[in-house]
Amino acid sequence: MATAVTPPPKAPATPGTSQAPARRRRTGVAPRRLPYLLIAPAALLMLGFIAYPVLSVFYYSLQHYNPTKPWRNGFAGFDNFTRIFTDDPHFWGTLTFSLKWVAVEVTLQLLFGLALALIVNQTFVGRALGRALVFSPWAVSGVLTSAIWVLLYNSQTGITRYLADLGVGEYGTSWLSDTGTVFPAVVVADLWRGVPFFAILILADLQSVPKDLYEAAEVDGAGRLRQFFHITLPHLKDAIILSTLLRAVWEFNNVDLLYTLTGGGPAGETTTLPLYIANTSVDAHNFGYASALTTVAFVILLFCSMVYLRLSKFGGESK
Repeated sequence: MATAVTPPPKAPATPGTSQAPARRRRTGVAPRRLPYLLIAPAALLMLGFIAYPVLSVFYYSLQHYNPTKPWRNGFAGFDNFTRIFTDDPHFWGTLTFSLKWVAVEVTLQLLFGLALALIVNQTFVGRALGRALVFSPWAVSGVLTSAIWVLLYNSQTGITRYLADLGVGEYGTSWLSDTGTVFPAVVVADLWRGVPFFAILILADLQSVPKDLYEAAEVDGAGRLRQFFHITLPHLKDAIILSTLLRAVWEFNNVDLLYTLTGGGPAGETTTLPLYIANTSVDAHNFGYASALTTVAFVILLFCSMVYLRLSKFGGESK
C-alpha cells in the first residue's frame, strides 16, 4: 500500500536573503520619484500661469470680443485673421517697422556691448568703477528709463535747449515730434539701456577664455586683430547667438519705452506691432482682434527663432 510522501518543511526565511532585495526594490523607488514630487507643485503652478494666458489668447482670437459692444460678441472663426492679412491698413506697416526696429537695435547694441565688454575686460586703474558705470543702466527699470529720456528730449529743458544756447538748432525744437529725427532719438534712448545687457553676457564669457590661447598666438606672431577673429569671436559664438535672440524677442515686444516717448507717433512713425496690439486692446477694447494679432506675432517670433537657431548652429562646435 502506497504511503503519501510529506514534503519537507520549508526553511524559515533568514534576514538579508529573499525578502531583503524586494524591500530594497520597494524602498528604492521613492528616492527616484522624490525630486519630481518636490518640484511638481511649482511646475504645475508655472504651467498654469503660462498655459492659461496662452490658451486664452488663442481662444479669444477666434471670437468677436469687445466688452463695450457685447451684442456683437460671438464666434468669429478665422474672420479676425482674414482681416489682418487683407483689410487691416496698419498691420503690414507696424510689422515692417518692428522688424526695422529689431534689426537696428540688436545690431547696434551688440556692437557697442561687445566693444564695452572688451574694454572693461582689460586691466586698468578703476576697472571696478568702470564696470559698475557700464552696467548701471541695465539696473534701471524701463519706466524710469523712459522718464529720464522724456526729460532729456524735452524742448524746454532738455538737450535741444542747451544746443540752441550753443547756436545749434532752434529753441522749442522737439526731436520726438519730428518725423525726421524721432527714429534716431528713440534708438539712442533704447541703446542706453540695452547695451549693458550684451556687455554683461559677453564679459562673463570672456572671463572663461583660456589665457594660454592668447599667449600661444603671440608666440606664433598673431596680432590683436587675428587673435580677436580666431580666438575671441569663436569662443563667444554661443553667447552672442543667445544674447541676440533674447534681445531680439524683447525688442520686438518693446512697448513701454516707445509708448512713453512717442505713443507710436508722430503720424504712426514709431508704432510697432506690439504697440498696435496694445492700442487695439486697451484703447479700442477690441480684445478679440488684438488676440488674433498677438497670435500672429507669436507665430512670427516662434518661426524666426527656430530658423535663427538652425542657421546659426547654436551649441555646435565652431570650425
